[in-house]
Amino acid sequence: MNGLLRPARRTTLADDVYESVRTLVMDHAVAPGERINIDALARRLEVSPTPVREALARLESDGLVRKRPLAGYTAAPLLTRTEFDELVEMRLILETASARRVAERFARRPTGGADGDGGSAGPDGELAELRREAELPDQVPGTEGFAAIAAFTAQDARFHHLLAERSGNRMLHSAVVRLRAHLHLFRLHFPAAHHGTSAREHLLIVDAIGTGDPDAAGAAMRDHLLAAADRHLPFFEGTRCG
Repeated sequence: MNGLLRPARRTTLADDVYESVRTLVMDHAVAPGERINIDALARRLEVSPTPVREALARLESDGLVRKRPLAGYTAAPLLTRTEFDELVEMRLILETASARRVAERFARRPTGGADGDGGSAGPDGELAELRREAELPDQVPGTEGFAAIAAFTAQDARFHHLLAERSGNRMLHSAVVRLRAHLHLFRLHFPAAHHGTSAREHLLIVDAIGTGDPDAAGAAMRDHLLAAADRHLPFFEGTRCG
């Protein structure tokens, strides 16, 4: 049995290396399309090649690196304008549906007490949770690049993934998570306008869900996704913000 257990330190090391390599890719320290030399990267991080390979396998599932037979790993290219538009279109299809479905659930549930799906928090408790998750952290003081926005990016993703999960449709939730939209978008650049604005838009979505109105919830999500897309458009015009 002992031989099957992995030390806690090993897991921590793997996670640390993953975060380090992800930051290098997000910050373009490993340029888009650049071939990744595993041994050189291991020396740079002062670890063995094994956790680097594990990190790259995870990043491949994130869509941040690509693996080709006999060629190894390369950093994935940035989204083209066409791919960006396609990603936004997919989010509009999937995430407006998830917001509508969550609102539909609220419309069917009594006020206060246990919810109709076997939960104990009730609608008021769930709304309070959604509002907490809708809030977004500010940029981390004294940091720059992806390190400054990593917490924001992770929390933004958690909010959207939570709504998809609460839709009650497991395939919808899985599809939203697999898009890895936040990693791909914030790899382009991080618009300073996201700070504060995105949280306010999230709260509008939660408020619409609380009314039990699927049309209002879907419209609030659509407005948020389109506004967020507009904040990224300067990248395609040759201007990097934030």
